[in-house]
Amino acid sequence: MRLAIIGGGGFRVPLVYRALLDDDGHGRCEEVALYDTDPARLRVIGAVLAAEAARASRAPRVRATTDLDEALAGADFVFSAIRAGGLAGRVRDERVPLAAGVLGQETVGAGGVLYGLRSVPQALRIAERVRAVAPDAWVINFTNPAGMVTEAMSAVLGHRVIGICDSPVGLVRRAARAAGADPAAVRYGYTGLNHLGWLQSLTLDGRDLLPGLLADERALGSFEEGRLFGARWLRALGALPNEYLHYYYFRRETLAATRAAEETRGAFLARQQGAFFTAALAETDSPERVHARWERTRLEREETYGADGRAAAGGGERDSCDLEGGGYEQVALDLMRAIAADRTTRLILNVRNAGTLPALPPDAVIETVCEANAQGAHPVPVVSPGMAELGLMLQLKAVERATIEAATTGSPEAALRALALHPLVDSPATAARILAEATEAG
Repeated sequence: MRLAIIGGGGFRVPLVYRALLDDDGHGRCEEVALYDTDPARLRVIGAVLAAEAARASRAPRVRATTDLDEALAGADFVFSAIRAGGLAGRVRDERVPLAAGVLGQETVGAGGVLYGLRSVPQALRIAERVRAVAPDAWVINFTNPAGMVTEAMSAVLGHRVIGICDSPVGLVRRAARAAGADPAAVRYGYTGLNHLGWLQSLTLDGRDLLPGLLADERALGSFEEGRLFGARWLRALGALPNEYLHYYYFRRETLAATRAAEETRGAFLARQQGAFFTAALAETDSPERVHARWERTRLEREETYGADGRAAAGGGERDSCDLEGGGYEQVALDLMRAIAADRTTRLILNVRNAGTLPALPPDAVIETVCEANAQGAHPVPVVSPGMAELGLMLQLKAVERATIEAATTGSPEAALRALALHPLVDSPATAARILAEATEAG
């Protein structure tokens, strides 16, 4: 089996490769093709992978290229993990809205719309090349904003593109442990959009553990989402929200914490990863040294993830079980195994709605529990979200669709509509100012 990673010079690619090294199942990967527009980043990540391979008894071959079609040729699976505009683009996405007095974040609010405007055209180009060069390949989309980008790509690739995110599986894992259950043994009900979903049930042997967890203040305080949202609000909701909903439920506090921070998350990552790649490029003749540098940088990145939200909620550290990986790369590997081995597996994925939630169009991409096998990923029946949750989903889906329209047609009206309709942007005038400043900034 052959895997192509688009965005193969990305910092987190070694986590995917590490997961492949641990895979001894049916149809395991024999070759990984890394594609990136930056040969220097490819060289550094290639050195990290070489160190990983040296520790394994068996490792997929690695080939790096700056030619997209060459990377795609013969691929069975394509992982798409690009960052259009690089981290400099993310920094602008954060700073421009903050200067206008609203939240700037990578995938949420005005920042998410601006990122989508850049990501969608590049993602569509990749989808078109996959259809031309590797029409039988399955595309697993990591590119953010993941739900929006997956929906745009599905117009070209149909059901053969599936979006993934590690936030839902992390929530399930943490909630199960807090309820005293083995995460591998529970069933769960989860529905929403990417970075906008709710865990509605958590069952073990037919018994729903969620009501008991919500009633146990001490248990809620033992994991990240419980501390982030607070026991009183979680009991009022009757569900466990995805961590990104903190931006919506506690928008004032999160905005204040973000504005008070010394630098935005994007600025931190730009500085951190810039230093990593500069130093590592001079060490590529020693893969072990590059790998050690990457591991230190990765751990710092994981420890500081979501710091603004935790600061707004009153502090707290990340759960130790979330620092060692096993996030989106494990979801991707589980999905790849399910398709390759035709082994039905339940996963939370971004797929077409297909009537799962009647209030949304059938071709709208939602994030929900699916059964994956050789035919792809198919949503399982779910309990419909409540009115408040569904209302928020509908509004955000309108934002996503306006962003896709703007990105594909160049319509400034659609771009303005996408920004102004977002619940974290407080007026069309603010939206127009953000759009003008972002356009001027490039």
